[in-house]
Amino acid sequence: MTLPSEFKVSLVSLMMLGITGCSTADGVNFQQTAQTSRAEYQTWSYQQTDAARASQLTDLVAIPALTQMVNDAISRNPSLQQTALALQIAYAQENLAVGDQLPELSAGFSGKREENNGISYTTDLTVSWELDLWQKISDSVNAAQMDVATSQATYQAAQDALVANIMRAWLQINLRQQLLAIESERLTVLENNETFILERYRVGLGQLEELDNARSSSAQTKATLAEYQELLAKEYRTLKQLLGRNPESFLSNIEQHFPEVLEPLATLPEQDLGRRPDLQGAYYTILAEQYRTSVAYKALLPSINLSASLTDIGSSPSDALLTSPAWGLLGQLTAPLFQGGKLRAQVDIAELTAEQSYWAYQETLLNAVTEVENTLGQEQSLERRQQYLGEALGSASRSVANYQTKYRQGLVDILDLLSVQQQTFDLQSQLVQVTYNRLVNRIDLGLALGLGVSS
Repeated sequence: MTLPSEFKVSLVSLMMLGITGCSTADGVNFQQTAQTSRAEYQTWSYQQTDAARASQLTDLVAIPALTQMVNDAISRNPSLQQTALALQIAYAQENLAVGDQLPELSAGFSGKREENNGISYTTDLTVSWELDLWQKISDSVNAAQMDVATSQATYQAAQDALVANIMRAWLQINLRQQLLAIESERLTVLENNETFILERYRVGLGQLEELDNARSSSAQTKATLAEYQELLAKEYRTLKQLLGRNPESFLSNIEQHFPEVLEPLATLPEQDLGRRPDLQGAYYTILAEQYRTSVAYKALLPSINLSASLTDIGSSPSDALLTSPAWGLLGQLTAPLFQGGKLRAQVDIAELTAEQSYWAYQETLLNAVTEVENTLGQEQSLERRQQYLGEALGSASRSVANYQTKYRQGLVDILDLLSVQQQTFDLQSQLVQVTYNRLVNRIDLGLALGLGVSS
């Protein structure tokens, strides 16, 4: 029994719909699920009291020399330039995918010598094109475009991280310079103590053990100074590495005191998180993998290829240049029947890869939320520590003045004076360190809130 042609077409159409239906009916829309998971965060746990709106990381520190340093590093940092080249590669791969949508044109010319017929020349011109009935090629192009978007987000994230590292390095140099100044001042005080103790000993008012204690403290401070000097040199080398060159004119502009660093304002979580390039990249990866899943399913469907050719044969090259060509038109329908389960395996791999990209997005989202919450909480904790250390330093400074007077009057010994002096300098170092931590935390907060720099 022969089936009518209309029934055959309908049967094939139903089969296509069944296959495409299997590709979406049981699948999960990871794109929508990712959007929903980000919208679950409504507010941040910590409330800010003195924060400023900023659109870029460089808005947090208003130093022209630092801004110029950042701009210079963006064009010179070797690691960032490699990421930029990876983005250009993604654009080229997108062009490859777009090329599959266009017809292919090829030309050929050949010569053949036969024993009885002599030499004959053949010229052919062929145009071939695959009809994108199921939008398989379009899905491949869309996947390539999402790969480009992912690479753009990766480049933005690398650029933002570079800028943040330069700002941290600037503050780190400020910190090292201030710690060096504190230790130098400590050494000056200790050496003055040595001189004063020696003078008292010569007139019979002191003991030799007091001089040994003072000299021990001075030697220990000298050792700390040597360590801090090398750490400062190391920070300069790190900054030069980030900049990709040796800009001595920029480095000379780094002053000893800390600059003002604004605290960036955290708004709605969905808005703050939506600015983060790592989340954007993870989201685009989900889209790319979903498109590839669609391509894998559509590879199970038949494909239609059209080709047209012009062919000419002559006894000389000029006669074979399509002067009187013969043309041919071919339409070809191919459908995969059995390939050892490879196509189905590719579908499974694509589905699992899409799900894997979704969970990678979830991990990135959780990390992003944790970073924002941690930096917001750290800002408040460091503010309180800074306040308490300032109060402790004020009390210690007054105590030093009292102990110096009492020591000159012989009411306390040198160990008591040294102890109070060391405590004062230690509190100065701790206050400088906490101030640095707070300023760096503000940069980390800006990065966590998705503040970057313009590409």
